[in-house]
Amino acid sequence: MTIATADDRAIGTSLRVVVTDAALLDVAKAAVDRVVREIDESCSRFREDSELSRLHASAGREVPVSPLLLTALRAALRGARLSGGAVDPTVGTAVKTVGYVEDFASVAREGAAIPLVVRPVPGWQRIVLNEVTCSVVVPEGVEVDLGSTAKALASDLAARAALEAMGGAGVAGAGVLVSLGGDIAVAGEPPPDGWQIQVADSSDAPISADGETIAIQSGGVATSSTTVRRWKRGDVVLHHIIDPATGLPAQGPWRTVTVVAGDCLDANIAATAAIVRGASAPEWLRHIGLPARLVTHDGAVTRVAGWPEPRPA
Repeated sequence: MTIATADDRAIGTSLRVVVTDAALLDVAKAAVDRVVREIDESCSRFREDSELSRLHASAGREVPVSPLLLTALRAALRGARLSGGAVDPTVGTAVKTVGYVEDFASVAREGAAIPLVVRPVPGWQRIVLNEVTCSVVVPEGVEVDLGSTAKALASDLAARAALEAMGGAGVAGAGVLVSLGGDIAVAGEPPPDGWQIQVADSSDAPISADGETIAIQSGGVATSSTTVRRWKRGDVVLHHIIDPATGLPAQGPWRTVTVVAGDCLDANIAATAAIVRGASAPEWLRHIGLPARLVTHDGAVTRVAGWPEPRPA
C-alpha cells in the first residue's frame, strides 16, 4: 500500500484527494474533478450560467431540473428537516444582505457599516420538489443557497466516483479520501490505521505534530466554523453561517464544530446545525448519537457522543 496525495483548489476552497494506491491517483483525481465541476455548474449561486441561477430566474414557476440539482435540493431539504430548520437553504438573500454577495475570494474583508435587521428567512417548506417529473418550484422572493450541503454532497459523490474509477471496492486495497474545504468523505478500504484526520478551524491549516487527530474507517467528517469565512462591516464582524430565525450570522458560543457521521453530508448538516443551535447543541448531538468536537470562541473544547480525548503527547 503506497499512499499518494493530490492537492488543488476548486469552487473557492481547498481540494485534497488521497488514495491508498499511488498508481491510481491520476484516475481518482480526474473522477473527483469531474464531480466537483458538475456540482459547481449545477449548484453555484456565484455563476450566472449555473442551473441554480436559471432556476432563480424562473421563480414562481415549475421548472424541470437535472437529476443532480434535484439530488442537491433534496439533500438540502432533508438537512432542514433533520436539523429542525437550523440548516435552511432559503438563506440566500440573508447571506447576500450581510455582505457575502460574490465568491468569497472577492469579498472585501473590511467595509462600511451596513444595516443589520432581524428578518427570518422564508423557510425551506416553501420549496416544492416533484420527484415524479424531476421539477422544482422556488417561489418568488426566495433565493436558495446550497453552498454548505452541496459541498458536502460533492465530497460524498466524488469519493464514490473516484473509487469506481479506481476499479471499485473489488480491487484489493483500493481506498480514497476526498476533502473539499474540510468536508471529508472516504470510500473503499482504509489504510491499516484508518484515515488519519487532523481537526482544525480551517482546512488550510498546516499539519502539525501536536494537532488533535482522529482516525476513521468509513463515512465522513465535516467542520463548520465561523472563523474562516468572515469579514467586517463597520465595527461588526460577520460570517457566513446564517441563523434562519434571524436572518443574521449565528451568535452562539461555538467558533468551530466538527462532526463524524455515516457520510459527509450528514456530518455537515449536524456541524452547521450545531453552530446555529448554540448552547443546546451538545445535548442535541448526544441525542442523535453523532460524535462531535465543539470549540468555544475562547478555545475551550467540548467532546460529545464518543468523540475521543486527545492522546497524551
